[in-house]
Amino acid sequence: MDTPRPSDRSAEPVTVDSIARDLRTLGLKSGETVLVHGSLSELGWVCGGAPAVVDALQRVVSESGTVVMPTHSPDNRDPDNMEHPPVPDSWGDTIREQFPPYRPAVTPTQGMGAIAECFRTYPDVHRSAHPQHSFAAWGADAEAIVGGHAYDYSLGEASPLSGVYDRDGTVLFLGTSHATNTSLHLAEYRADIEADTTDHASAVLADGEREWRYWEDIELDDEDFQACGDAFERAHSSAVETGTVGVGESKLLAQQPMVDFAVEWLAANRS
Repeated sequence: MDTPRPSDRSAEPVTVDSIARDLRTLGLKSGETVLVHGSLSELGWVCGGAPAVVDALQRVVSESGTVVMPTHSPDNRDPDNMEHPPVPDSWGDTIREQFPPYRPAVTPTQGMGAIAECFRTYPDVHRSAHPQHSFAAWGADAEAIVGGHAYDYSLGEASPLSGVYDRDGTVLFLGTSHATNTSLHLAEYRADIEADTTDHASAVLADGEREWRYWEDIELDDEDFQACGDAFERAHSSAVETGTVGVGESKLLAQQPMVDFAVEWLAANRS
């Protein structure tokens, strides 16, 4: 397959200046707490790649606000829970004994995209301690938002998602959609729905020593997130700003009303 020419991806280079301008036009403000989901490839030919996006976000939000991104590392899990693909049963003991421990400054993101992977390495970015569902944050409330991230019920009340909610934060989609809207997981914990619980495990560092740590969580399910998000936008259009950043369709949404809506929507629509 031929690699697309830069001019096929966008009519002109997408730069730090143009991204910052697009973000301000979308409604992002200095001093805001914003949870970002981004797809670099959807934005066009970005001059400088992922660092240009991070630089623009920091410029617009400024140190008086806080930029937050999910920086999950889901492969650090019990081999019994490895499904895509599964590993042979005979490998289980070796994995539990040898899997490198989660380290916020070292462990790469998985499936989060180039922007989040770049962001977690930036100076003054703080990353939470959860070995599978970490978040990274930069700015005024970064340490408060990612600190104290509980192992149990990892996207619930003692998670950075709740920290963004408590600060009346926003959610920014840069070429992404509700299909990966992590905030809706917070609604799963709050909704009156049946959710099975299961044991999870990861390699972590405790007092400088590697250990295999177990915790409990609900069975998370994002299959209906797009439908839930679409329903929210129809019902609360004033809580959503739409536009483009680069050439990517982008949205800025108020997180609190979205989560509150999802609590009721999930209770009504999940069997």
